[in-house]
Amino acid sequence: MAFKDPSFQDRTNSAAQAKAKALEALRAKPPIDEATVAERLAAREAKELAEREKRAAKRQAEADAKAAKKAEAEAAKAKALAAAQVSVMTEAEKKAARDARYAARKNKKK
Repeated sequence: MAFKDPSFQDRTNSAAQAKAKALEALRAKPPIDEATVAERLAAREAKELAEREKRAAKRQAEADAKAAKKAEAEAAKAKALAAAQVSVMTEAEKKAARDARYAARKNKKK
């Protein structure tokens, strides 16, 4: 019967024993070595620095790609505009070109 229903005194004693056992386990743990802590901290800082540099390089590459794409689009636009300007001849220019061809044919026959 006592096993199933421990008294208050039994419960407090078992709690005190568990607490003492946990403290002993904590005390038995070896102390933290300062050199190891410093080494881990330096490794973490180096890793964070490498990650920052990687992110910065990625951002720079994205910006470069975006700028190149924009420049390419502007070049294509300028080329299309130039082609449109060349192909759009005024009526007077068309007439002058036609007359020049006609005159060349006339001179060729003579």
